[in-house]
Amino acid sequence: MAPSADRGACSRVGRPAWAVVVESVPEHRLSSVDRAHRRPSPRRREDVRGQSLVEFALVLVPLFILLLGIIQFGFIFNTYVTMTNAAREGARTGTVYVYDRNCTKSQNDALRNEAIRAALVSSMNLLSKTAPQFSTTAASGANCAVSGGWTTSGSISTNGDLTVTYVVPAGLTDSEPRTGEQVTVRAAYHQDLIVPLISSFLPKDAGGRMVLSGEVTMVIN
Repeated sequence: MAPSADRGACSRVGRPAWAVVVESVPEHRLSSVDRAHRRPSPRRREDVRGQSLVEFALVLVPLFILLLGIIQFGFIFNTYVTMTNAAREGARTGTVYVYDRNCTKSQNDALRNEAIRAALVSSMNLLSKTAPQFSTTAASGANCAVSGGWTTSGSISTNGDLTVTYVVPAGLTDSEPRTGEQVTVRAAYHQDLIVPLISSFLPKDAGGRMVLSGEVTMVIN
């Protein structure tokens, strides 16, 4: 019996005769005309290059802003950590201050405050220790006759960007050496913001700088 027309129209692998088979022809078997058609034209290559440059520019700008943001927040974090460590060093100096019985209580407070200021400033490392970033004034005089720089109101003493507060805990009687009382050292640093786009989202002072504070409380020995 003769094979049917449908069977004759199929190949051995079951492919219909009308199916179009696209095969990859090796480069060396193509004619020069076929090779010319296969290769992209110079205009096509220029279009691809132009598109790549546009895509690179679109990606480069956000990456550049991101890089500047990382640098800015690195400065902010470094300043915060440094000021916190400096405040801790100042508070520690205040806790180990040796009370001078030849001076009055207010004079001892002035000597202790000045020792705190000196320790804090020396612990600020590479941060600016002058205005407008950070401002304090050294007291003048010697021994018990130390004055200047500090403004005292009650138990709070202020010297520029530095504040020292004494607190008497409940159940403790205030004494001249202030033994057992708490001393709080707070230092504010005005950090410059170098990235305008990022600085617009951050809190700033009147000078356009971000205020970063380090505050530490310790007990006086």
